[in-house]
Amino acid sequence: MIVYRICKARYAKTAFSGAGGREASGRWHYKGQPILYAAATLSLAALEYLVHLGRRDAKVALVSVEAAIPEAVVVEVVEVASLPKNWNSSPPIEATMALGTRWCVGLRSAVLKVPSAIVPGEFNFLLNPQHPDFKRIKLSKPEPFSFDPRLLK
Repeated sequence: MIVYRICKARYAKTAFSGAGGREASGRWHYKGQPILYAAATLSLAALEYLVHLGRRDAKVALVSVEAAIPEAVVVEVVEVASLPKNWNSSPPIEATMALGTRWCVGLRSAVLKVPSAIVPGEFNFLLNPQHPDFKRIKLSKPEPFSFDPRLLK
């Protein structure tokens, strides 16, 4: 399985280190957790990045990176039906942050498949760089990525 991540070019070397999760909380984790987010498709990765894009970040150089997850690596799945009705609200709720943090700390698997909060029926993947199976995930060379200027008007 291939998953996709978009990040600022200056962070390309650490894009899969989990450093961002240590610096800030997200929908599926509390600040301080070495965790990273990827998406099932490059287009979803773009939308997930775009939804958080600030005006001053619009011209920042970006890259996309593919992560190949071998079939032998366990992927735990969070079903939408198991989540509270407001799981996709903004800002994120404690329930989703606690769920992802427990998964990360518990080292239950290297990958957690979660629903996208912005595109119903689509999925993101949390990767835990502290899990022993994480080293089996192969990363592509970062490729330049840019948004069509019409999206940034």
